[in-house]
Amino acid sequence: MSVKKEISSLDRALKCAEYALDKKAYEVKILEIARLSSIADYLVIASGTSDKQVQAIAESVRTGLKKFGKPLDIEGLAEGKWVVIDYGDVLFHVFIEELRSYYDLDGLWQVAPQVEIPEKFLWETKGA
Repeated sequence: MSVKKEISSLDRALKCAEYALDKKAYEVKILEIARLSSIADYLVIASGTSDKQVQAIAESVRTGLKKFGKPLDIEGLAEGKWVVIDYGDVLFHVFIEELRSYYDLDGLWQVAPQVEIPEKFLWETKGA
């Protein structure tokens, strides 16, 4: 039986962002929601341009975090429009762009402090 490595909530959220950005997710945000809600410590939101990319982003996060334990639940992976991966302390959402703007989690959680994502993970700014 293998022992899973321990990881802090913040490190898990950063890993979610890293693995999402590895699959060219865009508009990735990490929001610290612990003081605002009991549902999780962090909310990570990302976008993809197609259902296939949304699925690839979600799979990258799930696979990358496997060594730290299994998620409590995954919803929407088969459809690839809006995938939610629940790690208990971190909720990871990846949307196809139209649904992200429709459900507007960014606006709903606008008062939550945003965590800075390390520059080394940001593919959009490389070479700019």
